[in-house]
Amino acid sequence: METRANHLWVGAVTLVLLAVLAAFIVWIARLGEGKQDEFDIFYGQSVSGLAKGSQVSFAGVPVGQVTEIALAKDNPEFVRVRIKVGEDVPILVGTQATIQASFTGVSTILLDGARKDNPPITCETTACPEGRPVIPPGRGGFGEIVANAPLLLERLATLTEQLNTILGPENQEELAGILRNSNRLTGGLADAAPELTANLKEFRVTMQEFNQTLDAAEKLALTTDTLMSKEGEPLARELRETLKSANSALASLAATLEDTRPAARQLRTSTLPNAEATLQDLRATSRALRSITEKLESEGAGALVGGQSLPDYKPK
Repeated sequence: METRANHLWVGAVTLVLLAVLAAFIVWIARLGEGKQDEFDIFYGQSVSGLAKGSQVSFAGVPVGQVTEIALAKDNPEFVRVRIKVGEDVPILVGTQATIQASFTGVSTILLDGARKDNPPITCETTACPEGRPVIPPGRGGFGEIVANAPLLLERLATLTEQLNTILGPENQEELAGILRNSNRLTGGLADAAPELTANLKEFRVTMQEFNQTLDAAEKLALTTDTLMSKEGEPLARELRETLKSANSALASLAATLEDTRPAARQLRTSTLPNAEATLQDLRATSRALRSITEKLESEGAGALVGGQSLPDYKPK
């Protein structure tokens, strides 16, 4: 009996020593971790992949771990995830907690979005429904896909229906005709490729000639500009002098016309009528002289002295 009792005492003392050693190790570990703050995150989506001890990182730097996962007391539609991070981590207003999934199935929580000069998240600056400050959740890769899954499925169904309509029996013949026309068009382009190449070469030559013509026109314009700038002023002076001479000649002609207007008026009113009467008298005199001449030729000078001669009398 004594031997058995000694074995029990030895076993009990050993268990106590092991428990004390474990407690001491945990105390040392916590002492090395320093003081930590706890926060709650409420997710309205699945948190599969998260577990107690899952890593919590801030901008990619490990800063803590998940300590508890449970349903929210007031609203079981949300999942409460409690995390513990070091007190030196800047959990400021604006920080969000995003679940980051991985191909291995293990998820982590990523804290990000803190802005400088914002106050820290405490029960004074945010709600504490279960005794811890709340960090708002953020939507990241996988969570965003899950949240938008219904919309994506609806759009995929609409796209499928439209594809079925486009690729239906009625449109297949039209699509086949379009493909045939496309093949015919590409074949025609392939046959016309040499002619197109020749036309392009001619077009290049034409453009070169056109550029040369433009250069010649530019040079001509520069030459004309130089000529006008050098000889234009003397020509302008000569033109002004010519215009002055022409104005003087026109003024002299106008004065001459003014001087001849009274003589022309007198010629029209008196001289021309008298001349016309004289001409009429001359015409009458000419007719009379012509009549006398004709008598002299036909009847002799006696016609002018004594009238017409009687015929000779011969006695019987």
